[in-house]
Amino acid sequence: MNDLIDLRSDTVTQPTEAMRRAMAQAVVGDDVYGEDPTVQQLERDSAAMLGKEAALFVSSGTQGNLIAMLTHCPRGSELICGDKAHVVVYEAGGMSALGGIMPRTVKVYPDGHLDLDDIRRAIRPDDQHFPRTRLICLENTQGTMGGMPLSAEYTDAVGALAREHGLRLHIDGARIFNAATALNTSVAALSRAADSVTFCLSKGLCAPVGSVLVGDKAFIAEARRVRKMLGGGMRQAGVLAAAGLIALHEMTKRLDEDHANAAYFAEGLSEIPHIRVESQATNFVMFWLSESAKHSPASFEHAMQAEGVVLRPYPGYTHKYRAVMHYWIKRHHVEHTLAALRRVLA
Repeated sequence: MNDLIDLRSDTVTQPTEAMRRAMAQAVVGDDVYGEDPTVQQLERDSAAMLGKEAALFVSSGTQGNLIAMLTHCPRGSELICGDKAHVVVYEAGGMSALGGIMPRTVKVYPDGHLDLDDIRRAIRPDDQHFPRTRLICLENTQGTMGGMPLSAEYTDAVGALAREHGLRLHIDGARIFNAATALNTSVAALSRAADSVTFCLSKGLCAPVGSVLVGDKAFIAEARRVRKMLGGGMRQAGVLAAAGLIALHEMTKRLDEDHANAAYFAEGLSEIPHIRVESQATNFVMFWLSESAKHSPASFEHAMQAEGVVLRPYPGYTHKYRAVMHYWIKRHHVEHTLAALRRVLA
């Protein structure tokens, strides 16, 4: 890592030394031919950990979500998701452009959940004028609301609603291991109601590339075909899967450290003038820079970077910031950042 303390996102993480060694030594084969043993191990272990029958290694969370949506939803159908969901805000309209799928959005509440009655009302009746509803999408943790974890009880309730109406449930679980850590439960419990789940091996788990999509065997067989259609079939991908195995088995066990650093940072922020903490959940801290501060957002960012800290406004806002903790941010980095903020905003 470089000397900058980069708090923009946990997407900026770099692989650990153990990952780099594993990548260099990985046993590989042609995965499109089904001959890469390291990829196969990652897929088996991922499916088992999330309580599903099968898994598929994909290049990114966005690709994993798109594959899931294309597999569940025929062209011209509709899915229900939050109005601030990653799949509808940050995935370049892929479901519509590539799948002919219509998003039907409902309100995301501050704690990250979608109201069950809102979902129920959004389900289309069987009428030739309407697109057919096929899928409900949840996001856990809910990133745009500040890394909010959704409980197993809640996802079970959404799953029951989906089954009542003959629908499928997909969970964008990019940070589902953060949710499991925060709720002191298993990822299998958070996934049991879902027909499919994606999770990222990068972000807080530090692998350089990759996500995993899980579901039953029939779903994953079809998803593999969709991955190929999207150009996502990879050859000697065990080089990447080797880092993913370390992410899955080792990095998932230390996320409470990131959550503790986020809580410590939020507590320190609350004592600094011209800062208002909006929320702290899992490894996220959302805060506002007061318009009364002596710095504009641009000069604030420049001043903080001069102190060795990278902060940027949250997309769509000028004065709202997101600070995200991860493996490469230690307690002394948090303390340095708080001291720098006090100096810059004094």
